[in-house]
Amino acid sequence: MTPDEKIEKMGLQLPPAPKPAGLYQPCVVSGKLAFLSGQISKDAEGKVLEGRVGGELSLGQGQDAARLAALNALSVMKHLIGFEKISRVVKMSGFVQTAPAFYQIPDVLNAASEIFAVVFDDKGKHARTAVGVVNLPLNAAVELDLILELT
Repeated sequence: MTPDEKIEKMGLQLPPAPKPAGLYQPCVVSGKLAFLSGQISKDAEGKVLEGRVGGELSLGQGQDAARLAALNALSVMKHLIGFEKISRVVKMSGFVQTAPAFYQIPDVLNAASEIFAVVFDDKGKHARTAVGVVNLPLNAAVELDLILELT
């Protein structure tokens, strides 16, 4: 199955590729590596899933936010690189806007990691950093950035 077919089988739909909101590129290719800029928890209509996980958002809502950020990253991959050029997801850095006593940050980000593992099989299994933060752009619950290896 192709990545598009796997995304459809999961019942997910890619949003349009996000446009930069500042002086940066959504993706920069250097040699055989592609560096994706941070993708936040924004749905296809542009509504940001915002708030602090462990505060006004539950763990499940945080996982939903991680899935949204992953879908935005997949959209960048598809539209700006092409799934056929991606040989592996090397690393994902995940940032979760959390309440002070929330420590289940890896559990939130597992929702995004699972999507990449399904879409790219073993080549989607990546190294990962999981960080809880006080604030994210637009009050987003989750932001992800990725490093990809290209063919």
